[in-house]
Amino acid sequence: MPERLCFTDSEEANALIATDPLALLVGFVLDQQVTVQKAFSGPLVLRERLGGFDATTLASTDLEPVFRARPAIHRFPGSMAGRVHDLAAHLLEHYDGDAARVWTDAVDSDALRSNLAGLPGFGEMKVASLGAVLANRFGVESARELVPPHPTLGDVDSPQALADYQAAKRAHKARVRASRG
Repeated sequence: MPERLCFTDSEEANALIATDPLALLVGFVLDQQVTVQKAFSGPLVLRERLGGFDATTLASTDLEPVFRARPAIHRFPGSMAGRVHDLAAHLLEHYDGDAARVWTDAVDSDALRSNLAGLPGFGEMKVASLGAVLANRFGVESARELVPPHPTLGDVDSPQALADYQAAKRAHKARVRASRG
């Protein structure tokens, strides 16, 4: 397990998402229509505002006011509060609140893909990106087949690599849009 992931400008946030599987999953849920840095700083802000950070707390708390407090955790605080709540409830129901079991319980890449795709707020792109992080940063063998051929957060191992990833992601999205005509 890495000591930190270089997804934010905060060493504390980077350490949290590397060492707490729930924080990593929440960061991925929040990684939508905000910068990577903003999304993956969210788990630390939640922990600071809630005084705790576990699936039971996230599932049993009205998160919307927590998300809306200034500065807002996400540009869409209502919907993202709901997604984080739903993620926590899903983890409680299917994994006894242990986020790491999403990948440690997977016997192969098909099971891992199914586990990840079953998480609220996880579509194909997030499954591939989290798969790449799990394979490249955490050494999860069952995730290797999920790694796409294009750059992902799994390639990020430094602040410069994050900047390079973000530039490559913009270029990839432009190519995809252009190919759709």
